[in-house]
Amino acid sequence: MNFLKKWLIFILSSIVLWYAALFFVTPAKADDYNKAVIGHIITETIKGTDIDTMDILENELANLGHKYALEMVSIIESYLPQILEGIAADIRLKADSKYKCLLLKNGGMNDGCS
Repeated sequence: MNFLKKWLIFILSSIVLWYAALFFVTPAKADDYNKAVIGHIITETIKGTDIDTMDILENELANLGHKYALEMVSIIESYLPQILEGIAADIRLKADSKYKCLLLKNGGMNDGCS
């Protein structure tokens, strides 16, 4: 009976700890990065530390470039079927034109063929 009590207490405490951990955990928000960078710059400026502003600017530009590159990939992905259809239509037109020129080569009707 003593073993059963200990086991039950262990299970109940584990469940309570699990729910407490889920309650207190908050996800990171999108603007936390910007707040952290600005806070770091202000803190280092107040301390009098020499900050490499060009390095910070380069990192921020790289961060923005990465973000916009990901957005462009999703946009290109959504328009990819239309892009591929346009490329296929272009290839078909060029192949048809070459075939037409090949057929008309000996016929005397040189209709734009070189």
